[in-house]
Amino acid sequence: MLGRGGGKRYLRNSIRFRLSFPVGYKKTVGTREGTTVRGEKRELKSGAVPLEVMQELNLPPFEYKVTKSSENLLIWDVLRRKQVVLTPEEWVRQHVVHYLINHRGYPKGLLSLERGHRYNQRQKRTDLCALGPDGQPLLLVECKAPSVAITAAVAMQAATYNQTIGAPLLLLTNGLQHFCWRVDFEQRTNERLLEVPSYSDLVIE
Repeated sequence: MLGRGGGKRYLRNSIRFRLSFPVGYKKTVGTREGTTVRGEKRELKSGAVPLEVMQELNLPPFEYKVTKSSENLLIWDVLRRKQVVLTPEEWVRQHVVHYLINHRGYPKGLLSLERGHRYNQRQKRTDLCALGPDGQPLLLVECKAPSVAITAAVAMQAATYNQTIGAPLLLLTNGLQHFCWRVDFEQRTNERLLEVPSYSDLVIE
């Protein structure tokens, strides 16, 4: 299925972070009818999407392609250049990827998905990491499913992970609420931002 993700109501150009409730969120459960068989995978017609997975988010819409293989919905990932299983968290992640590329000017070639790092002597994977021109981490993004509340504990977990990554910017989102901080590791402080800085602004800095 080819379509546009997200909803009609979103904050243009930059996501503002003063929201305490979802914008344009409609909680609808169910599956619409209609599939088209193509080889071993079935490409979904418009409207054949489980709405609990692809719900409206507080992020700009984007062009997506969803297919069905066996019991899973698959969505095309422009960074990994392959189809990945579509979960509520992946739906949020794909929105953020396209938001950073299309609305904040982050180069696609400098975005890394599920980058591995060690934390407490265990191997962890970050959701999304934007790199600077020098290849160093610039923005660490942690994505949660819309049903996962962004609590202080969730924020602390993301901040703790970032101690091993060392990104000066941290973005935490469940697709409905977004929180972004500028981190100063030397001073051990962080500054809450009202929007995700554009890539050009960061490079100039």
